[in-house]
Amino acid sequence: MKIICVIPARAESTRFFEKPLALILGKPMIQWVYEHCKAVKRFDAVYVATDSDRIRTACEGFGADVVMTSSEHDTATERLYEVSTKIPADLYVMVNGDEPLLTEEYIIQCIPDELPADGMYVSNLMTDFSDPVEVVDSTNLKIVTTADNRCLFISRSPIPYPKGNMDYVYQKFVGVGAFTPKVLEFYHNTPRGPIEKIEENDSFRFLENHVPIYYYNCHCKSLSVDNRKDIDGVERYFRSLGEK
Repeated sequence: MKIICVIPARAESTRFFEKPLALILGKPMIQWVYEHCKAVKRFDAVYVATDSDRIRTACEGFGADVVMTSSEHDTATERLYEVSTKIPADLYVMVNGDEPLLTEEYIIQCIPDELPADGMYVSNLMTDFSDPVEVVDSTNLKIVTTADNRCLFISRSPIPYPKGNMDYVYQKFVGVGAFTPKVLEFYHNTPRGPIEKIEENDSFRFLENHVPIYYYNCHCKSLSVDNRKDIDGVERYFRSLGEK
């Protein structure tokens, strides 16, 4: 199975302009992510996918392979689809460029042992919330799955609602996913549905059309960087590990 890793990185974030280039302990965030992905032995290649010349120049400066993609993409999955039309593979693993804490032991958990015969496969990672305050934060996606890891629903609201009891560990989305070429083509050719529009979450492109998504709890430390304040938390964590 040929597996390609793609790190989508766009400059025009409304909340954090040129976020991939934000420095963490003196090194661009996108470099942390790229180096962690390069350490994954299952990957045949790792690419940064961007529409920014500044991001391309920075990535090539530390030795990354870069694929230039359209600036018209609304989602990272659509950017991944474009890469899939240029670089053939059996499976594409997308690692978000704002997840600098994720390392090989966690990233590989979204990779299946084999692909289904119909070629339709998509999976993502999740992890337990460690802070109850994060559960009510709408920037954090909450995941509910079946016993066999198939996604039931995703929401920015706390789900499930704790009516019966409070004995429940909530799971949050982690920015790593695996996609086959066929499922990416389906995504590209399928219009947004009403739930995707209201939740602003493109995973519903699959769920609203009976395409299963599997979520695996990687039990990792995850801190996606949404604003400059998050950089401080990432740096504190790296320092606790002895990073410089």
